[in-house]
Amino acid sequence: MSVSKIAGLVLASASMVAGHGYVSGAVVDGTYYKGFIVSSYNYMNDVPENIGWAEDATDLGFIDGSSYSSPDIICHKDATPGAISAEVKAGGSVELQWTEWPESHHGPVITYMANCNGDCSSVDKTTLEFFKIDEGGLIDDSSVPGTWASDQLIAANNSRTVTIPSTIASGNYVLRHEIIALHSSGEINGAQNYPQCLNLKVTGGGSDKPSGTLGTALYKNTDPGILVSIYTSMSSYIIPGPALYTGASSGSATTAAASTVSATPIASSFSHPAYSRTKRPSRSATPSPSSIPTSIPSISMPSAAEATPVDNAPSEVTVTDYATAQVTDQPAIQTASAATVTAPGQAVQSVAPAADNETSAAATTTTAAAVPVPTSSTSSGSSSSGSSSSGSGSSSTPSTSDYSSYLSSLSADQLLSVIRSTLKWLVSDNKVHARDLSI
Repeated sequence: MSVSKIAGLVLASASMVAGHGYVSGAVVDGTYYKGFIVSSYNYMNDVPENIGWAEDATDLGFIDGSSYSSPDIICHKDATPGAISAEVKAGGSVELQWTEWPESHHGPVITYMANCNGDCSSVDKTTLEFFKIDEGGLIDDSSVPGTWASDQLIAANNSRTVTIPSTIASGNYVLRHEIIALHSSGEINGAQNYPQCLNLKVTGGGSDKPSGTLGTALYKNTDPGILVSIYTSMSSYIIPGPALYTGASSGSATTAAASTVSATPIASSFSHPAYSRTKRPSRSATPSPSSIPTSIPSISMPSAAEATPVDNAPSEVTVTDYATAQVTDQPAIQTASAATVTAPGQAVQSVAPAADNETSAAATTTTAAAVPVPTSSTSSGSSSSGSSSSGSGSSSTPSTSDYSSYLSSLSADQLLSVIRSTLKWLVSDNKVHARDLSI
């Protein structure tokens, strides 16, 4: 048995496992239209209206050379017209989206059009005459089996974009798009055709009405582009079917760039008849200017090596809070209140910008109560409304000298406990005004 036959048999067996794709939809002049979903619509009683032609190839199989004269070669097995049409301007683009395609199934990608001369949803497919508007075959054969148009389609996220000729007359058309897999084409009837059809309504067209070829006459199983071994080096490859329409755009090709997709009505973000994807606000570690406190939160404390005894601690060691702002999905932005705690004998300063969603002192007493503070009955003369001493119930706010005396009286462990409680408060999701630390 020849090498080409062995390779063909191996890949043919592999194709029984590998999934063959189908056209699930198309982006027509920037608008997405769903096609016939073979994997589900064949099992539904009420199928949503779509532009794709229904077909019964639930095994995602193919049409081979033995059925080239059968109506199945036109738009696949037992195909019937789509219920609606996608509108496209003459000269516009159509991106045909395949669900998947096996890498082993190398071959040409071909697209035709046929004028329905009326409503495509009720057209007799056997009367359609197709003219070719786009084709791609062997791209590079420096290493067999070569690089093909089907490989380009895979690289373009399983899609191919074609241009509707600007010269054709306005009207209703069936677009026939097809991949021909040649991995077994060294044998007669070994080529595998995967035709897909959808309905278009062309607007703003010219006057051309190209003559075409009946679908059942497009190919013969002995055509040089059908009966061919791709496992031997080829100097050239003849793409099957009639010649390319002279008015076809040379820009019709597979492109790797992603298309901007939207569904009717066209929206600014990707949308789809079955689902939508909304762009989320970007998250950044840098807070917006309006959410940055006027004073950067920092905490002065002895280092771990100098914590004991506390009398030997340096006058001030600064640990900077790197989380100057909290990023949140909520409209209201919580910001960390600035607070500075110094080593014994140093003054304490509190700078606290109010949060947009500040909670009451009564609701947050649990958080603040974890911080040990001195009690005092001496008014500072600047008591804030709502502040009270948790130890005595006095309405006065402890003075700076009270804090200095209190902190000086703490052991190293007690001072670290105060610092931990303060840090816990700074990173708390239920943050309250800094003045509540004096409760």
